Amino acid sequence: MAWENHTFNSNFILLGIFDHSPTHIFLFSLVLGIFTVAFMGNTIMVLLIYLDTQLHTPMYLLLSQLSLMDLMLICTTVPKMTFNYLSGKKSISLAGCGTQIFLYVSLLGAECFLLAAMAYDRYVAICHPLRYSILMSQKICCLMAVSSWVVGSSDGIIIIAVALSFPYCGSREIPHFFCDVPALLTLSCTNTLLFERLMFICCVIMLLFPVAVIIASYVHVILAVIRMGSGEGRRKAFATCSSHIMVVGMYYGAAMFIYMRPVSDRSPTQDKMVSAFYTILTPMLNPLIYSLRNKEVARAFMKVLGKGNPAFQKKKKNCMLVCSNMIFLSL
Repeated sequence: MAWENHTFNSNFILLGIFDHSPTHIFLFSLVLGIFTVAFMGNTIMVLLIYLDTQLHTPMYLLLSQLSLMDLMLICTTVPKMTFNYLSGKKSISLAGCGTQIFLYVSLLGAECFLLAAMAYDRYVAICHPLRYSILMSQKICCLMAVSSWVVGSSDGIIIIAVALSFPYCGSREIPHFFCDVPALLTLSCTNTLLFERLMFICCVIMLLFPVAVIIASYVHVILAVIRMGSGEGRRKAFATCSSHIMVVGMYYGAAMFIYMRPVSDRSPTQDKMVSAFYTILTPMLNPLIYSLRNKEVARAFMKVLGKGNPAFQKKKKNCMLVCSNMIFLSL
């Protein structure tokens, strides 16, 4: 009964990241612009890969899952933050907070493993091109994608189950713009040291293991690229891999900074800024980085814009209808 009185009888308060000063109004408008670009960019990437059969390859299948994860990730935090800022209401229910934590942690974990799968895909494509169709078959690729979602969701279930088992009391003010687990733990009435250790173990599995796979893959890739006799092949390989390395560095670096430090060493301001970087900015950069200088994506985009056969147009119409519904629901 005491746990219910502490936890269920009142909502949490999200303090947010912006006030109504001219500088913060500008920054808020900038975030909305980034959100719009990220939403449209990731939606377009998902639709292009779905519509164009020539993009139905392991590389683009994994890329479509990355865009879908980024799309869901940015929609988990920004719409609620925007509503709170514009309405002046900062409260969030326990159910809403739990939903944010589950989606956020699940998508973060799933994307970590998906980026490792994409690094392995590039390793096979560059180091073992003749065996690519065997080592990265459609079945193996789908298994990697599904496994990423399953592992991420399992991590989300564990974290949310333990996090909501603590009693929360006091001011109930979360010093963040969304329900992040480390920020929520500061409100707990009990000692959370054991849970912090559990989170650290989860981070070792969800962050360090994929990073080890990525490093091993790209060490082999770099060695193979250096041995390439063709200058054109070397440039193409570096262009393909450099974008992935850039995303990996930003994403894993920020995630480790947030989740692999003790709660006692945290600064709310730092956590909010770093979280905004990889929950808002990175989802915008991913489709831009992967689509820039990519002739196949540009060709697919022009094909979708142009006239095609009736079956293709019908498929495009159905996808655009789904897209418009997603936009309506996010507003």
